[in-house]
Amino acid sequence: MVNLLTQLSRYILIILAAVYAMKCFTVFRSKHAWDRGSVYMTQNILMFMIHFICYLLIFLNERDFKILAFYMFQVVFFIVTLVLYSVMYRHASRLLVNNMCFLMMIGFIMLTRLDFSLAIRQFFIAVAGAAVALAIPVIIARVRNLDRFGIVYGILCFLVLASVFVVGRSANGATNWIQIGPIGLQPSELAKVIFVFFAAAMLCRRTDFKYLVFVSIFAAAFVLILAAENDLGAAVIFFMIYLVMVYVATQKARYLAIGFGGFAAACLLGYRFFGQVKVRVSVWLNPWADYENTGYQIAQSLFAIGTGGWFGLGLYQGAPTQIPIVESDFIFSAICEELGGLFAICILLVYISCFVMFINISLQLTRPFYKLLAIGLSAGYAFQLFLTIGGVIKFIPHTGVTLPLISYGGSSILSTIIIFAVIQGLYLLKQKESEEQSYEEQQEYRAQQQ
Repeated sequence: MVNLLTQLSRYILIILAAVYAMKCFTVFRSKHAWDRGSVYMTQNILMFMIHFICYLLIFLNERDFKILAFYMFQVVFFIVTLVLYSVMYRHASRLLVNNMCFLMMIGFIMLTRLDFSLAIRQFFIAVAGAAVALAIPVIIARVRNLDRFGIVYGILCFLVLASVFVVGRSANGATNWIQIGPIGLQPSELAKVIFVFFAAAMLCRRTDFKYLVFVSIFAAAFVLILAAENDLGAAVIFFMIYLVMVYVATQKARYLAIGFGGFAAACLLGYRFFGQVKVRVSVWLNPWADYENTGYQIAQSLFAIGTGGWFGLGLYQGAPTQIPIVESDFIFSAICEELGGLFAICILLVYISCFVMFINISLQLTRPFYKLLAIGLSAGYAFQLFLTIGGVIKFIPHTGVTLPLISYGGSSILSTIIIFAVIQGLYLLKQKESEEQSYEEQQEYRAQQQ
């Protein structure tokens, strides 16, 4: 009976995920609020159906009533999150709220399947992060002088990144973790958000060459700190965020050319002086040359993706735990193996719809600081997604970056929730500016009529 339900669920879950992903894009065509509301409600129904089916299968395989209790806690958490955003922020982007909850649902499902204890830890951090993030949109929308604290953001970013040299510990070849009691944190994840605030605040002031050199020295210092920590994936993300923000601020393509030239030189230096980089490049070129050692992880990832095919093997029908660090770096491979390539593509479409919404919001903002802030957060989000998926499928060398909102990692999920909350605040700010502009136009029209 369980096997029959598992096999049927393979197709049902893909259909539900495909409809959900389709709704993420059809909502952009809906001109009326009622039509959009109908789309959002449909998404809510679909995500909770996927959530229920997956946890039913997990319970039938585990036969542990703790799974049911954990499932109910999640349902309450997601319902409360959706309701609170609707009540507290009536004009918030429900698409972003829905997608954030949907992606966290997939993360909890896969982590429960892989390691129940990790799923519980992730859940508590997500609850705490969501509670804190509820206050962020109102701060972004109402505090008008956030662009005046560029130096403060820079100092704070430096202190957060440098904290690992004092209380840090090594993990997977990088000294980029700090341990606070039972909780391990990756400072670079939180520093990433602060760095965007720093770059936006500095670049919105001036864009002349001398000033850019001055700001770039500080930005380069952050990247060098990450390189010293051997956290090269985060270093790449920081660099790309800054490069995109400089281009948007200046609108000069030559800075892109200089930046990519510097990136190529940094890659060559990294390959020469970092043994970890040499290993990852050689594994990327040919993982089968040292399959039992350095190539084992990426080889197992490719096996999992290939074995799952388009429709997947079904929950508990694969062997995702044979992939080292599958719960964080390679969780996308586990999704492909058990839920299928089509389901994984639907998840990618959901991610892309979030990115489209981020960019759409940034294009409608008028103040340079807020526009750069939205662009920087969008760039960091997009490059993190690219590095994760690209490394898993062997498109690029693996960098050890997590999949936003799905992979295990308290710092990762916390920073991503904060990013979504900041974007929500910018969306509310855009709505407020539109209302003020509309009011001024109405007043001007009435004055002309009189």
